[in-house]
Amino acid sequence: PPRRRRIKMEFDPRWLLFVLPVAFALGWLASKLDTRQWKREQRESPKPYFKGLNLLLNEQQDKAIDAFIEAVQNDPDTTELHFALGSLFRRRGETERAVRVHEHLLRRADLSKPDRERAQHELAQDFFKAGLFDRAEAAYSELRGTAFEREARLALLSLFERSRDWARAAEVAAELEAAGTGSFAQRIAHYLCEQALVAQSQGHPDLAQSLLHQAQKRAPEAARAYVLLGQLLTQGGDAPAAFEQFNRLLSTNPPAFNLVAMDYAQLAQGLQRQAAALQTLSARYEQAPSMPVLRALELLDPAGHRSRLVRHLKAAPALSPSLSAATELFKLEAPALPADEQTPLLQTLEHACRPLRRYRCAACGFEAAHYFWQCPGCLSWDSYPPTSVEELA
Repeated sequence: PPRRRRIKMEFDPRWLLFVLPVAFALGWLASKLDTRQWKREQRESPKPYFKGLNLLLNEQQDKAIDAFIEAVQNDPDTTELHFALGSLFRRRGETERAVRVHEHLLRRADLSKPDRERAQHELAQDFFKAGLFDRAEAAYSELRGTAFEREARLALLSLFERSRDWARAAEVAAELEAAGTGSFAQRIAHYLCEQALVAQSQGHPDLAQSLLHQAQKRAPEAARAYVLLGQLLTQGGDAPAAFEQFNRLLSTNPPAFNLVAMDYAQLAQGLQRQAAALQTLSARYEQAPSMPVLRALELLDPAGHRSRLVRHLKAAPALSPSLSAATELFKLEAPALPADEQTPLLQTLEHACRPLRRYRCAACGFEAAHYFWQCPGCLSWDSYPPTSVEELA
């Protein structure tokens, strides 16, 4: 009997209650850890993707596109490949193909919300690049309340500027400012000035004046509203008010006074305020010598023009090149030369001065014979210094 009792203890079947569940669990785990399936799931990107990436880094975009297309065909559910392919199409100017890629993404029901918003943003960029501004506007408008809302608003701002829809551009700029993106006061002032020019061209000077006053309140330090209002009042025959606008410009934005120095001198002559204007211009020239102010001084005080030109030329090494001043001085001295020598010398000097009298954009370097408030090249606002290339430091 003791021996029988010992054998029962060694083969106790209750151990099976523990062993069987463990064995079942191990079997289930082994079935899940199939080697081929594990490798397939852990592989992040197909080989064509790496091939395309390598070609892209080597600036072989045509071959890179072919590789990405192959990768998408092998794994059509990979959204990142679609985004990469669409971006490449857009960069190459193949906007129709880019649109198809991003629209295909948006039609997928299994696309996550972040990827759907991203695809919508990419599609809007496709339309913008293609010049389909109406469709781009609609696509960007659908991004309100998403992670791309700020980028969409900035794009809409650029879109409305290109289409010269200044009222809507001002609305979007105000929204961006309210959202804490930054100050858009000067840009909104430009939009008001653009609207004022439209109103003036349509024969509504009162509306134009009202818009320019709004621009001054929006950005008191901005020069454009003072310049345009002074010119508008001059055309309307209100010389005293125009003269006051130019005086305000001089106090708020002295460098921009160069743009209206001659207008200021002409108004002073008509108003019989030559003495006060001569004093103002002389003080301005002492602070910042420039050819526009020098020419305005010539209008009010021709007798002293020669001596001022000589002083300007002597100060040239400390200031800037003064070929224009030398040309002006030569014009005064030219009558003393033989007639057959005056013309070729003057033509040579004028030809040499012409490139130096241009204005240059500080953002992109675009040069123009006339001053622009918005660069025609890069579309930047206030990027032109109110000084010609000759007088830039």
